[in-house]
Amino acid sequence: MDILQVLGSTLGLSFLAGMRLYATVLALGLGIRYHLFRLPQALNGLEVLAHPAVLIIAGAAFAAEFVADKVPWFDTLWDSVHTFIRPVGAALLGATALADMDPPVRVGLALLCGGVALTSHSSKAATRVVANHSPEPFSNIALSLAGDVAAPAGVWLAMSHPLIALGAVAVAVAVSLLLVRFIVRKLRTVFARLFGGKQPVAA
Repeated sequence: MDILQVLGSTLGLSFLAGMRLYATVLALGLGIRYHLFRLPQALNGLEVLAHPAVLIIAGAAFAAEFVADKVPWFDTLWDSVHTFIRPVGAALLGATALADMDPPVRVGLALLCGGVALTSHSSKAATRVVANHSPEPFSNIALSLAGDVAAPAGVWLAMSHPLIALGAVAVAVAVSLLLVRFIVRKLRTVFARLFGGKQPVAA
């Protein structure tokens, strides 16, 4: 497995973890345990995720997030708390996957995994804040269900087709950065109007 394939798998998983950390760990652990995809030798550190204790903890956390993520505004609180948890979890996931690599390379890739996860988390959290301003709850639930489906599908893609996953992550990170910038500017304008302040000058 060459370096591009390693990057495709690890960064793909990290991007997913930034949106759905527990679902990603659970789907990955179940996939390894029941041989739904082949675990490459370069990523054999991920075998620990198939341990029953890890699956139980990830399953319980996923169940809690599944409910919390569908309650308007509580999902934003949940995302706020996970601003610290998801990127760190993605970095640990990357470090675990690359257990056999040289320590400097392993640390560098783990930091990259954390950065990718922070990008996807920020995009997800900002989008949900906008959705919560809608008077109907259906858009919020639809976005949450889409994330629930994307996690296992993305895990399969990252493990089975890492080069495609790498390209998808590159595009998704670029789109996420643009989306976050756009949403933040819109929210600043809305808050300025609500509280009678001047509209912020566009950056």
